[in-house]
Amino acid sequence: MSTHLPSLARPDPTTTAPAAAAPLSLEERLALANVAMTARLDEAAVAYEVNTAHIDIKPVDLADIVTGPIDTPPATTPHLYPTPVAAVLQRAHQRLISGGWCTNTLVNTDGARCMLGAIRIEAGGDRRLESDAATVLLDAIRRQFGDHVDSVPSFNDAHGTFRVPLRMVDQAAVLADARGL
Repeated sequence: MSTHLPSLARPDPTTTAPAAAAPLSLEERLALANVAMTARLDEAAVAYEVNTAHIDIKPVDLADIVTGPIDTPPATTPHLYPTPVAAVLQRAHQRLISGGWCTNTLVNTDGARCMLGAIRIEAGGDRRLESDAATVLLDAIRRQFGDHVDSVPSFNDAHGTFRVPLRMVDQAAVLADARGL
């Protein structure tokens, strides 16, 4: 009686293993990660909506939240530059902070001023001091933004917020002081 026992040796493969897929590029991996994260975020958004649907919400009056600035006197400048042009530019910077900044006019109906309007009022009618301050300001602007800037008013009017124009007036004051103007 002979019993047939299975062989422990591995049989020769009759088929070949599939070739390994080419590795994914960075863009392909990022696209897959984006798809996976979008699905997870969508699922989380639905879960949030379901979990918070029963919460009773009282409408909020924006007048209770949005408030204007507190009526405080403007801060005094602790140290004025000793040179006249630098001092005019520093005062113009402070005026733009305290009185407001505007575009397309020297002074708007609310009293806000453009960069040149602030220099003009702080120069106190001295046209030469005003011209020197505007020249230093244009030089400071061109140092940072290139020679394609035509004038101080065009630079002022090209911005939608006060941040860059105010920063440039402050940098011009530093530049004028460094030049001894």
